[in-house]
Amino acid sequence: MVMQGASAIYSGSVMHRRLTPRVHRFRYRGFWLLLDLDELKHLHDRLALFSHNHFNFFSFHVRDHGDGSDTPLRAQIESKLVQAGIAFSGGTIRLLCMPRMFGYGFNPLSIYFCAHQDGTRQAVVYEVHNTFGERHSYVIPLAAGDGIHHSCQKAFYVSPFLDMDLRYDFAVNLPDDRLTVSIRASRGPAPVLIACLTGKRRDLTNMALLSLLFTTPAATFKVTMAIHWEALRLWAKGLRFRPRPLPSRS
Repeated sequence: MVMQGASAIYSGSVMHRRLTPRVHRFRYRGFWLLLDLDELKHLHDRLALFSHNHFNFFSFHVRDHGDGSDTPLRAQIESKLVQAGIAFSGGTIRLLCMPRMFGYGFNPLSIYFCAHQDGTRQAVVYEVHNTFGERHSYVIPLAAGDGIHHSCQKAFYVSPFLDMDLRYDFAVNLPDDRLTVSIRASRGPAPVLIACLTGKRRDLTNMALLSLLFTTPAATFKVTMAIHWEALRLWAKGLRFRPRPLPSRS
């Protein structure tokens, strides 16, 4: 069992499979950092290749998440939990996301794992980013002893090829030696799209980061390029844009 609260790297892949109205599938290799929000300063001081709010080969910037301000992320997430009626007890908050590489980064999905001081899980916050510069958070309380399986209605415009009247079903395992995040978008009983992120844990060290520079040197750039490339492929298959609602802030 991996020590709870420890920051780490997860290397793996992300897969999307659309089932209707056209079959479409892709898989890309990638990596993500699991960052304990209380360890950011320590990581900044310990790792030569990683910086907090400063340029580096790998970096984490608070403004890339939350409300886009310089307000510490822990305070922002605690506020969201309170607004959702979740009495957070000051435990750990760990964020799964891609860092910036060479100053550039984009996260379609970031996940905050929130736990009590005794380590029992309390809530998950899914922070979704679209390519229009907007963000939305789904705050999900977790019951002790239950697996992380929950549903919510889609409330945020992401892909121009997906309707808004969908339901998300999540299945997530807590980050350990391996990580799996599965999301199914459905209309009624019929699934429309299935997405799955899988990764294997590695210690967050300078050598591991150096290895990523050689094995996945353009990973963060590839995210944005892949979004537009797959959109072009969908358009070529006959799918057309859905209208974008007025922006909402949450």
